Amino acid sequence: MLEFCLVGAGFIGPVHAANIAAHPRATLRCVVDLDTAAAARVAEAHKARVTTLDAALADPRVGAVVICTPAHTHAELITRAAWAGKAVFCEKPIDLDLDRVAACEGVLAETGVPFCIGFNRRFDPSHAALRAAVAAGEIGRPEMLVITSRDPEISPPDYVAQMPYGIFTDTMIHDFDMARWIMADEPAEVYARASALMDAAANPHRDPDTAMVVLTLRNGALVHINSSFRAVYGYDQRIEAFGSAGMLISRNAEKTLLERYTADRVSRDVPPYFFIQRYREAFAAELEAFVTAVETGMSPAVNAEDGRRALAIAQAAVESAKSGQPVTLAG
Repeated sequence: MLEFCLVGAGFIGPVHAANIAAHPRATLRCVVDLDTAAAARVAEAHKARVTTLDAALADPRVGAVVICTPAHTHAELITRAAWAGKAVFCEKPIDLDLDRVAACEGVLAETGVPFCIGFNRRFDPSHAALRAAVAAGEIGRPEMLVITSRDPEISPPDYVAQMPYGIFTDTMIHDFDMARWIMADEPAEVYARASALMDAAANPHRDPDTAMVVLTLRNGALVHINSSFRAVYGYDQRIEAFGSAGMLISRNAEKTLLERYTADRVSRDVPPYFFIQRYREAFAAELEAFVTAVETGMSPAVNAEDGRRALAIAQAAVESAKSGQPVTLAG
């Protein structure tokens, strides 16, 4: 059994805790959080214990650490866990500063511990099938990728204040990773536009809540990503891959595939409301892949380089949105 320490019992932490507890070859040993009440709730739910980070990293029975804390804490926690010899799974991003990300990569390379960054969408069955079909040549030469990525609501004001332009660095960063992964290429240029279209009551900081990005890949293919924090109908996640020999679509997940046809309308179920419901299966598959990698000594499927490259695209998108000009990415 691979024994885990969960660091961060807030928003996404309980999702990972439940998946660890349900995994046949893993167990949740301890939970760390500055909010001891939140840590106690998660620990009690899964028969774990509340502890400190120092104690968890010194515990020889803890084999892996899952980091679910705010983004600005990730780099330090990754580094401490790596020096302690623990396998590390970290929610994205590794950090918001590329220099600190590079320093983290150096520590991970030196220690050799398994590391995975939480780009869970790679583990969604439909998205993974689309990627496999592109790789198999089913649409010939991939020429365009269109990603729709719309949330039903904006983050709370205090969260937005901690991560300005989060629509790129916190939300679209998933889509930048998907673009690299599906197209098997890197962007040479990033062009982004953004607006604050929600009213001041919903978005008091006037941070961008609506954005579009066009990536020009090194091979000339184009990627279009559109994002919003006001999808009133639910969590809208669609991918369309177009190529010289056809097209592939990974559409929204729905509660059922039932379509209703009556005299006055045709209807079907709305998408799940939020990402926790939409990617429930992907989160579980992501954990399974990480546990298997640790057990077998293989490198996790999504690594620190993937985290760094996605962040670099996100930061270029922020720069482009601010300047109104395209931004060239270095190799």
